[in-house]
Amino acid sequence: MTARQEALSERSLFAAVLTLKTVDECRAFFRDLCTPAELQAMADRWAVVDWLQKGVPYREIHRLTGVSVTTIGRVARCLADGNGGYQVAVNRQQRHA
Repeated sequence: MTARQEALSERSLFAAVLTLKTVDECRAFFRDLCTPAELQAMADRWAVVDWLQKGVPYREIHRLTGVSVTTIGRVARCLADGNGGYQVAVNRQQRHA
């Protein structure tokens, strides 16, 4: 697959996600799309975002969530130097809470 084809496939995937309207629809889509391990890995990453933003130390987050310190570090790097996706989702969830 060429880089252009990969970009189009990725765009198509994200467009499909945007069509989903409820948590239940998202759950069904992602359970069909991902293996249980892939889905758990994404859920683990999302689970530590709030703790990191509160300044909780990595080892304490690990103790609270069971997520590896390595994964916690990766999420922290994305929060600091990533594409801003986590922050957009956090901000929107806070507005809808």
